Amino acid sequence: MALVPYDRYSRALRNWPFDALDNFFDAPFAPLSSTAAGFKMNVEDAGDKYVVSAELPGVKREEIDVELNEGRLSISVERKESDEEKGKNYLYKETGEWSATRGVYLKDAAVAGLTAKLEGGVLTVNVPKQQEKANATKVSID
Repeated sequence: MALVPYDRYSRALRNWPFDALDNFFDAPFAPLSSTAAGFKMNVEDAGDKYVVSAELPGVKREEIDVELNEGRLSISVERKESDEEKGKNYLYKETGEWSATRGVYLKDAAVAGLTAKLEGGVLTVNVPKQQEKANATKVSID
């Protein structure tokens, strides 16, 4: 347990075993959370298309790569610092260079009509659906 000021000691003791257990069990799954992955992403089934939105504040168009490959839509971001930012003398800095990739499998995604738009720090990708192909083929026996 961490150091707690005396006036908050009784309140800290009331939650003590549960806070410690929550932190212990959450730790192994932290890399799987959306914030640890780099950015948040939503996938909506809008009937005749999928609408995928990713929150990318401060990211420029040229730092984003969107690819649809055999039904897997992947969004990759490689954020780099500009030379202007590198020359500054920061006392404290939480932004910097980072890269992240998120993906989702859309089994009936069509390549034709695929669009992407970056506006207000949100990337929106519209993925039209195609008619599902039969995955099974019946074979006649001679």
